[in-house]
Amino acid sequence: MNAVSPVFADVDTGVDDAIALVYLLASPDAELVGIASTGGNVGVDQVCLNNLGLLELCRADDVPVSKGAGQPLGSPLSKPGKAHGPNGLGYAELPPGDRRLTDYDAATAWVRAARAHAGELIGVATGPLTNLALALRAEPALPRLLRRLVIMGGAYDYRGNTNPVAEWNIKVDPEAAAEVFAGWCVEPQQLPILCGLDLTRHIVMTPETLARLAAAADSTTTAMSPDDRRGLRSSASNPLIRVIEDAMRFYFEAHVDQGHGYVAHLHDPLAAAVALDPGLIRTQPATVDVELTGTLTRGMTVTDWSGSWGRKPNALIGIGVDPTKFFDRFIDRVSLFARQLG
Repeated sequence: MNAVSPVFADVDTGVDDAIALVYLLASPDAELVGIASTGGNVGVDQVCLNNLGLLELCRADDVPVSKGAGQPLGSPLSKPGKAHGPNGLGYAELPPGDRRLTDYDAATAWVRAARAHAGELIGVATGPLTNLALALRAEPALPRLLRRLVIMGGAYDYRGNTNPVAEWNIKVDPEAAAEVFAGWCVEPQQLPILCGLDLTRHIVMTPETLARLAAAADSTTTAMSPDDRRGLRSSASNPLIRVIEDAMRFYFEAHVDQGHGYVAHLHDPLAAAVALDPGLIRTQPATVDVELTGTLTRGMTVTDWSGSWGRKPNALIGIGVDPTKFFDRFIDRVSLFARQLG
């Protein structure tokens, strides 16, 4: 058994963020010590509700949730996309509870967690980087306090999913991303790991893989097909599997509407898995900056692979992953966790 590492997650909880949180909660080598909520897939208040409800479902009693900034640093909050539904979790319904947010904001939560676990904390950001940029302003030593930072964001020599070249998390708050990339000054072995669309779109959830998860959890399942009527709800016997299936059905339908087929890309769960085990992917150092003023390219992650800028690399960019290895680990961990929740 690997040593247990403290993990801090910054999320804009839509479907794949929620599954990333479940993965972290299910991982025996992770202790989730805090969650920062940021607006993105849905508004920040809904993100907070989703995080609190998910912790209620997973019986995670001691994980503090903090509310982040209500809008990006330099622009209004983008209109939420349609991929996650109006509440962020597709058709899934979370149990009510009486959990409350912390009395300090998400940037403060970042700094507190980093100081409390100096040199040990693993940070994983799967939403816009607003909270992290504000935390970096408050504590410039933050990069050296963390053991590792993994970011799901960007598109590196790859098409975007908001405009032709920009990925959603970066496009929502490009000023914040630019601040983080410029200000994360660490030794080469501690550079932030970036999981962009070119990497995460290899992690393709299918109805067949979802059925494997349910079977491994000893749960009944609701078979899914593109021929199903939209909005059909799960009848799975396990409560966690039921929520995952209801969220994923909506996500499958959204991917169909985007022309990807009846599948779903698990961007954020891959970042969570990499946060615990960077060996899951191959990386290459490079220098990354963010386009802030382009009328057609705002939010683009511009990558200098060849060193033409004359600047040192500021990131390790994910360039290769084995989806089978990821899904085997994902199913092992989440199915056992689901059985434990009953």
